[in-house]
This record gives sequence, C-alpha cells and structure tokens, in this order.
Amino acid sequence: MKKVVFLTTVLLLAVSLVACSTVKPSAPSSQPGPQGSGTSPGGKQEVVVAGYGGSFEKEFKEKVIPEFEKKYNASVKYITGVSTDTLAKLQAQKDNPQIDVAIMDDGPQAQAKVLGLLDKLDPVQVPNLVNVYEMTKDKDNVGVAIGVVATGLAYNKKAFDEKKWAAPASWNDLADPKYMGKMVLPSITNTYGVHLLVMVARANGGGEANIEPGFAKMKEIAKNTITFDKTADVSNFFLQGDAIISAWGSGRVYTLAAKNFPIAFVFPKEGTPALLPMASPVKKAPHPELAQKFINFLLDEMAQKAIAQAVFFGPVNKTVKLSPELAAQVVYSDDQINKLTKMDWVSINAKRAEWTERWAKEIESK
Repeated sequence: MKKVVFLTTVLLLAVSLVACSTVKPSAPSSQPGPQGSGTSPGGKQEVVVAGYGGSFEKEFKEKVIPEFEKKYNASVKYITGVSTDTLAKLQAQKDNPQIDVAIMDDGPQAQAKVLGLLDKLDPVQVPNLVNVYEMTKDKDNVGVAIGVVATGLAYNKKAFDEKKWAAPASWNDLADPKYMGKMVLPSITNTYGVHLLVMVARANGGGEANIEPGFAKMKEIAKNTITFDKTADVSNFFLQGDAIISAWGSGRVYTLAAKNFPIAFVFPKEGTPALLPMASPVKKAPHPELAQKFINFLLDEMAQKAIAQAVFFGPVNKTVKLSPELAAQVVYSDDQINKLTKMDWVSINAKRAEWTERWAKEIESK
C-alpha cells in the first residue's frame, strides 16, 4: 500500500513540473527601469518632459517632438505647466521623480538648481554643447537654454494705426491713461511679470537691488490693466480684442503674428530682458540616458531651426543659419544676444517670495 502511494506522489510531481515548464513567460514590464530602460505601453522607450503650455506646447508637439520620436524610436510624454508649476512638481516629486527633463525659464530653473532638484549635463552624451553660446549655458552645467527670447512690449498694430497712436517705446508708456481697459499684463507668478517689475524699476531709477520705484510705478500702470495673466500666454486676449497692448515675449508675439494677426514687438529704450528657456535633466530621473539624448537633440542644428520656425526662439547653436525673414523675427547672433539685459536671478530669487506677496496685495488687488 505504501508503495502505491509513493508512486502516485511521484507521478503527480512529474505532471506539475511539466505543466510549469509549459507556462508562457510574462510580458516585459512597461514600468521605467533604474537606468533609463523604461518603455511606453507601445513598447517604445519613454521620456517624460515638463514644459510650457499654450502656443509653445502646440507647436512643440507638432513640429519638434515627432522628429525626436522618429530618430530615437521613442515616445515623449509631455506635461504642461508654466515654469513655477513645473518647479512645484519637481519639489513635490523630489524623493520619487517622475519627470526626466524640465523646461523652465531661467529664474525658476535657478531656484530648482539651488534646491538640488536638477542634474548635470554629460558632455559626452550632449556633444552639441560645444556649439552653444556661452551666455546660454548654466555656469555649473546644470542645464542649457534651448533658445533665446526677449521680453518687451507687444501691441496690436492695426488698432494703434486706427487710433493714430505711435508705437510704445518705453516701459513707462504702460501708464498712459489711453490704454485703460485695453491692457493685459503678466502676473509676477511668471517670468514675464518679474521682468516687467524689474524693468519698470530700472526705468525709474531702481532695479533688482532697489525695487521700490518699480512697485510705485506699477501702481499707476495697474489702473489700466483689465487682468493679470498667470498662464504666460495672452494670445486669446489679443484675438478677442480685449487687449491691444501687453508686456510679452518675442517668441509668443511672432508665433501669433505667424497666424496673420497684426501684432508687433517693441524693444523698450530702457532695455529688453533676455528670457532663457532652460532644459535641464532632473536629478534621479527615471530615464536619465534618454533625458540627455533629448536635450542634445534640442541643440541639434535641425532641431534648433525647427524650434525657431515653430515658436520663434532665437537659436543658441552658433552653427545655425536662418533665412533673412526668420532671422528678423528672433534674437539671432552673438551680437544681438549680448545686447539683451541680463537679470540678476540670485538677487531676484532671494526676494521673489516677498515681491510676490507684495504684488498680490499692492498691484493685483487694486
């Protein structure tokens, strides 16, 4: 009897082993691996990029990202937000990053760098760095600008012509009562708003280290303003006729002009700030290698031309040659870049929270 039981047990064990050997292996996980081996549900490698919304996002997705995806057989997941939103996401995800590349204005990028949220570029994986203008690089190699934008004054040329108004020429012109109810300005929560406050201060004897003249003049300017935009994209206000003048970036202005809207850009006489859209790899990013490749791709001559054509960012790659028509619509060449006013972000970021609180109470609430 014991012999029969033993033989039966052996037979059952053999059947179990055969059954296990015929089970198909599980499909590979689509979750990101520790060294950039993550894939999208479609089986492609995926890189997660956080960047601007509005017209930038639309043109970037249509004309730039597809070229990267094709070249690297990869998938780009794009997360939309203004620079301060992206900075907040990076802070919230510090212990478990979900973003690979952060595209932010140079001000918030400087904050993220100080907070230890960003990683360094690898010159081996980003060989295009050798062709980039020095002033567009982070001095510690924590990110690089993918273009150059100027912050100045934007106005509806047709509306001004109909009213026989001269084009604005100074930051102080924003206080002219004739603009009352026809002006939208950026909030201090985005870089355009910070530029506005600093340049108004400079136009009245102050600057980053003495912001009081800026707040004093902004109280006058605020009387003309119908709203302070937090999205960094005031296109709809112009398109709907709610605004005929604003402080805005050259890239956004020329993107709207490309749609046959009669908008024009002015470099104010007191100076025009440089806005540098910085692309930085995120520290402990889920796909670090692909993040470096993505940034290097954005610096390629082909990608730089595409970015210039799509969103009117001046190229940072010195080897890029643009058509005369496009060159006239972007910040182009070392000479033009060096003429722009550089912001002291160390001083600004030390006071930015205080300025933001004051702005909310003294400017936007009035």
